[in-house]
Amino acid sequence: MKLVTKYGLPPNVIFCSKCLMSNQRPVSATEFKHNINSKKLTMAFDEKGVCDACRANEKKNEIDWYEREKELIKLLDKHRSKDGSYDCLVPGSGGKDSAYQAHVLKYKYGMNPLTYTWPPILYTEYGYINWKNWIEVGGFDNVTFKPNGKVMKLLTKLAIENIYHPFQTFFFGQKNLAPKIAAQMNIPLVFYGENEAEYGNPIADNNTSLREKSIFAAENLNEIYLGGVSVRELQEKHKLSIADLKLFLPATIDELNKSNIEVHYLGYYLRWTPQEVYYYAVENTGFKARPFRTQGTYSKYNSIDDKIDDLHYYTTYIKFGIGRTTYDGSQEIRNNHITREEGVALVNKFDGEFPDKYFNEIMDYLEINPDYFKTILTDNFRSPHLWGKDENNNFKLRHNVMLTGLND
Repeated sequence: MKLVTKYGLPPNVIFCSKCLMSNQRPVSATEFKHNINSKKLTMAFDEKGVCDACRANEKKNEIDWYEREKELIKLLDKHRSKDGSYDCLVPGSGGKDSAYQAHVLKYKYGMNPLTYTWPPILYTEYGYINWKNWIEVGGFDNVTFKPNGKVMKLLTKLAIENIYHPFQTFFFGQKNLAPKIAAQMNIPLVFYGENEAEYGNPIADNNTSLREKSIFAAENLNEIYLGGVSVRELQEKHKLSIADLKLFLPATIDELNKSNIEVHYLGYYLRWTPQEVYYYAVENTGFKARPFRTQGTYSKYNSIDDKIDDLHYYTTYIKFGIGRTTYDGSQEIRNNHITREEGVALVNKFDGEFPDKYFNEIMDYLEINPDYFKTILTDNFRSPHLWGKDENNNFKLRHNVMLTGLND
């Protein structure tokens, strides 16, 4: 029997022979084009069964990082401020990556970065501490754009109900607003961390330091969806104005072309290893890991800013069969911090764990019935080619990296 496949995912599930990732992992897409009918492009595997993310990591060993750093210095020298004005913008919430980026640009390379924060919808205790430490211990100017709470809540709720994507509104702020701020403030450079190719986007994306403009800019308002809903529907059905939506909308390409800003990945120039970035942030900006592991994984320091983070990774487990341990473990296998066997054991123990620590608080804040989320809503987003029911009528993955799925 041919099973229904949602989201345009590959019908046959394959796991990388080097890490833990499956071919169901979507590559990064333009957030403001997501709707219920969107089809996903997924990570490629070569003829040896190795995923693009693993191959991208191997290629880092072939790069002359000394030459790459010289390229970075040349770029920075071109745009370096001579009058104390801001010469680069670093978006971030105070996590390890943004802490590292801002600190190394300022204190190693002599730039004058402005840090920019789109706050999490619900800060965790440690997320807020790390944001304060980033600014106060690290020593940075910061501009924080706290969006209209009513609109933020509505769009987050719509994103959950329509595309099962609780983190989308945060992505809007990180990806869309930073280039607009840079353009408005005449800041020539915007720096993000590592290229998404390190996690599964096409390897060719790593051939440039520049971020593709289509990720954060658009031409036609009619092609934009927020929370899986068209701008027109948000105006007509939900009575939101363009002014209400302005912070969430991408810049126009014409607007960015006039400003001549450049959006770069710092990880193109500097070798990026998440664990080393974490140690650097601890030492230089007072970054603190949580004293307890994050639900859904074994890690204590990745993506701990927002209470909705854990729920986001749970939704990827439902939609794509890929939980947070799979993401964390795959990256650590690529960096030789754990073996694949250890990663498989960790996936078996933690992947798909329901994130109940903040769940009721999130549902209350967004005015979503918790039982509705756990049952009807969640089940609507399971793809039949990934999920079946066991002898006890409980949902179970048909295939998993342990080879203990319903159809393994």
